[in-house]
Amino acid sequence: MMSKQETIRSAKEIGAVIRKRRKALGITQKMLALQTGISVPTIIAVERGNEKSGIGVALALCEGLGIELTAGF
Repeated sequence: MMSKQETIRSAKEIGAVIRKRRKALGITQKMLALQTGISVPTIIAVERGNEKSGIGVALALCEGLGIELTAGF
């Protein structure tokens, strides 16, 4: 599988990546909630880029969707 790298600079951008991946996998927000244990309203908040949803939640969603995060300097 070819990997695609995107630079993420904001909560809104990470939310967009999560939503894009979820849709590409054909997973509904409800299915993702059941898979990760994160509530649907929280998933909606993350996908909208709500900064109050927390990085830990975003990371858990990334893990559940198979999104690998890397840091470069």
